[in-house]
Amino acid sequence: MADINWLIADIETGPQGPQVGAFFDFDGTLIKGYSATAFFKERVKTRDIDAKELFQTLVESVNIERHGKDVTDLMDIAVKAQQGKTLESLQDFGDRIFNAKIANMIYPDARVLVDAHRAAGHTIVLASSATLPQVESAAEDLGIDHIVCTELEVEDGEYTGRLASPVRWGEEKANGVKEFAEEYGIDLGESFCYSNGSEDVPFLELAGHPRPLNPDEDLVAYAKKKKWPIARFKMPHRHNPITVARSMTAIGALGFGVAAGATTALLNSDRRVGMAVAASVGSDLALATAGVKLNVVGEEHLWSNRPAVFLFNHQSQLDMLLLGALLRRDFTAVAKKELEHDPVFAPIGYLASVAYVDRKNSEKAREALKPVVEALREGRSIAIAPEGTRSPTPRLLPFKKGAFHMAMQAGVPVVPIVMRNAGDIMRPHSLVISNGTVDVAVLKPISSKGWTTKNIGRQAEKVRQLYLDTMAHWPADDSEVL
Repeated sequence: MADINWLIADIETGPQGPQVGAFFDFDGTLIKGYSATAFFKERVKTRDIDAKELFQTLVESVNIERHGKDVTDLMDIAVKAQQGKTLESLQDFGDRIFNAKIANMIYPDARVLVDAHRAAGHTIVLASSATLPQVESAAEDLGIDHIVCTELEVEDGEYTGRLASPVRWGEEKANGVKEFAEEYGIDLGESFCYSNGSEDVPFLELAGHPRPLNPDEDLVAYAKKKKWPIARFKMPHRHNPITVARSMTAIGALGFGVAAGATTALLNSDRRVGMAVAASVGSDLALATAGVKLNVVGEEHLWSNRPAVFLFNHQSQLDMLLLGALLRRDFTAVAKKELEHDPVFAPIGYLASVAYVDRKNSEKAREALKPVVEALREGRSIAIAPEGTRSPTPRLLPFKKGAFHMAMQAGVPVVPIVMRNAGDIMRPHSLVISNGTVDVAVLKPISSKGWTTKNIGRQAEKVRQLYLDTMAHWPADDSEVL
């Protein structure tokens, strides 16, 4: 049995309710590796660190690694360097590092584990020696509402370079968790604690259900003495010679389909016909070559009410192939301005008469969308990501109103296309496609009749909630489609 399966079974058969805590260490437990490394490398890259701090950091890192020293002095060095920086600047920095680096470090099974505790009604807490800017974005993405961490002192909206709490490492992490449990009425005897490091033995011993997760050698030895069950998570293996070769072949197959579409367009003097060939032939060939299959529920809703604004949750460049295979003909799309000269996307964009939007200029963006509304009125559907950008993780981003304004102005319905697994099969910013199955749920068309500029924000939120509901309770067959 995979480790995640017995962990979930353990939760489902255990105590339920908010008095039960689920306390998660962060580095090495929920993510593969250490967030501090990602932050440090970015600071070095952007020259936000001077020679003195660099030297001191390297010395303390050696002391921790080779001599077993705790992290207090290393944290002091890093905290002093934040003196004078604003809350907003560090939050923005944390968001950027999360999106670029840490999001890809989260174990997929960690998400499943956190969701299992949420389903059990447990109070979920991230407990880390890291500071709030390091872990806040990850906690939000994982849906963890509570954080016990090393706190930084703030005065007048700026960091003073001093700590406002003990470094939550070793005994001090355990103390922080005990304080939290007392404040929130958590029964530690019924609670779960997860960690990978032997320094967290005091933290693990607080819980009635200590769970060493991805443990180091010292923690493995201690866990065996205490007869604690051990679990390990693995990251999917994506980059190997087979997947790379298959991905390159898939890109070639897509190119063949686009070339066939372009030839058809020239012979028939009709880009719409050429786009139909490129979308259907190119996408089908590319997905088959890459070993990607589609498991579609509610497929009839792709055809029952056209033209329509087809909405999709955006995770990777694989989405382009998925939409081509699903929609097949008589559709165009909205894409960011940067893709207009992309060698892979630009030929498809030409055939589809894609509207390129400058996300940095709202006035130009509105102008670019006018032809899209005309296309809808003329009978062509539109594919657009209401999030406005790729999400670095499976978590759904807030919806923008543009797609809903288009549907309202053209008097056409919106059709939500909910996709899962796409981001696992092709990671954001990657060109490598792993084999696997993408689950797709096409929801029922939603009429835009009665929408107004005043209530369109509420309509967008209602549709977004349908996505969340579908992701939480995936339909087994067409009868369960919302």
